[in-house]
Amino acid sequence: MNVRIIIVPKQLTMKTYKSNLPQITLKLKKGEELNCKIKTSKDAADLFRKIWDVDTLPIHETMICIFLNRQNNTIGWFKVSQGGLNGTIVDNRLILATALNCLASGIIMCHNHPSGNTNPSEADIKVTKKLKECAEMMDISVLDHVILTEDEYYSMVDNGVI
Repeated sequence: MNVRIIIVPKQLTMKTYKSNLPQITLKLKKGEELNCKIKTSKDAADLFRKIWDVDTLPIHETMICIFLNRQNNTIGWFKVSQGGLNGTIVDNRLILATALNCLASGIIMCHNHPSGNTNPSEADIKVTKKLKECAEMMDISVLDHVILTEDEYYSMVDNGVI
């Protein structure tokens, strides 16, 4: 899947608007797979593997989110952050801003563990619960948080964490 959500500042050029403030627009890069339905955590993990640069799975911890409509069909994906071997920064405001801008009803979070250990850390659980709580205020569901390694995946929903 090569659909990616990008927020691009753009100067106003319409005659009806007279301002020097930048206009923020939403732009989708078209990809090969559109409107892919996510039914299970395995569907999500398989889709994340298609998006991921698999060469970096054992090197950089990265957070990517997939955004879905009400029917759990994909709208697109967004690379939230990329860090080092031991962690990456997750900015909930960036995730929620992207979800709101693409009119998403659902979010599936995913990050990798270069160590190969699929178990979530306390920080992983905490950031997921915080995003879930914030998203619920805007009627957006955090549907899962998947942790990928080179060979396996872990679903927080399947394991009753969220």
